[in-house]
Amino acid sequence: MKNKKLIKTVIAIVIVALFGGAGYYFTETNELETGKNLQTDGTIVVNYLDVGQGDSEFIQLPDGKCMLIDASTSDCAEKIIDFISKLGYSRIDYLVATHPHADHIGAMKAVVEHFDIGEIYMPKVSANTKTYENLLLAIAEKGLRINTAKAGAAVIESDALSAEFLAPVKASYDNLNDYSAVLRLQYGNHVFLFMGDAENTAEKDILKNATKEKLKADVLKVGHHGSKTASGFEFVSAVSPEIAVIEVGKNNSYNHPHYETINNLSEIGAKILRTDTNGNIAVVSDKTDIKLYCEKE
Repeated sequence: MKNKKLIKTVIAIVIVALFGGAGYYFTETNELETGKNLQTDGTIVVNYLDVGQGDSEFIQLPDGKCMLIDASTSDCAEKIIDFISKLGYSRIDYLVATHPHADHIGAMKAVVEHFDIGEIYMPKVSANTKTYENLLLAIAEKGLRINTAKAGAAVIESDALSAEFLAPVKASYDNLNDYSAVLRLQYGNHVFLFMGDAENTAEKDILKNATKEKLKADVLKVGHHGSKTASGFEFVSAVSPEIAVIEVGKNNSYNHPHYETINNLSEIGAKILRTDTNGNIAVVSDKTDIKLYCEKE
């Protein structure tokens, strides 16, 4: 056991040396599985949750507030609620449903019912599904209102911390995925980009609408679970992330992530992490440096 821990320590040191110039380092830790709080004073923690073939990101903000982006499928409700509760949160200050597909909002009804909820953001598009209807009912029963997520809408505006939507750019799309609320979160020198299920059409609109500076990000939550219909080379090149996180289910029937997406991300030099192989993933930033934690190597 001691030898195994020593090997992991040596690996971590080597990785720090290799990636130190890039401003981040990698550590494997089961603390993510046990729910230990990785946040310290003045840091932001972005947790990419291992929730199967779905998306869910829980963000611990430096001012003590928090944000939840998406909530995977309904069978992940207990896992998501337990993860947030173990970190000591009883309120979600900002709740974002990127679009009304069940693998993104399936557990959100349970989340709304369990926690005190602050601001809710959703794109202006509906879905004729029981999952979506139940979420709207849960929101209405608490007397909450929904803010429209669209390009240019600001969620947080302060000197060190900001969050705004880069998409949806247009009011109408043929594909529900392209309505995805794409959120840009910046803390100090570092930018996190959350793509939801935005595909190539939405990416092209973002490229036209956003400035080069707004597109750049250190960490990219890859769109549509690594599907070949998203993460076009032009788009990922413009974003130019150091770290690309793919939330995807193990042995999923869609064959996500697609090799074209992996190739595009590899070609721009991004470090690729996947929840199906790395488990829960957390990125911690103190405005200057980034620390990267994974549940599994």
